Amino acid sequence: MYEKEILITKEMVDAFGQATNDYNPIHYDEEFAKQTKFGGTIIHGMLTAGLISASLVDHYGPGVIYTDQTLHFKAPVRIGDTAKIIFVDEELFPKNRVKLTVHIYVGEVKVLEGLAFIIRGE
Repeated sequence: MYEKEILITKEMVDAFGQATNDYNPIHYDEEFAKQTKFGGTIIHGMLTAGLISASLVDHYGPGVIYTDQTLHFKAPVRIGDTAKIIFVDEELFPKNRVKLTVHIYVGEVKVLEGLAFIIRGE
């Protein structure tokens, strides 16, 4: 099992929006976002998912490659939250292939769960 915590900052959200050209007001406009079911701004779901990638490199080292990923978004993440990324090797395959379960929590709340397949770098 591997765990890593990452503080979510406004700079991260701004950089992600710029990189992807995703300027949905749910991520940037507090007045707009207050009118939604979330009651305020939330970060991009794919930014949350992207936290997994850096964690994989931290754990497995350079050269790790995603081959497949399923994601289930369970709850919103907000600027100022600390996301805890957890993944567990579930099955090892030939040629450095690994199946893992992935979970991200904010506090006690699971915000994302999924399954990943990777190839470990050599």
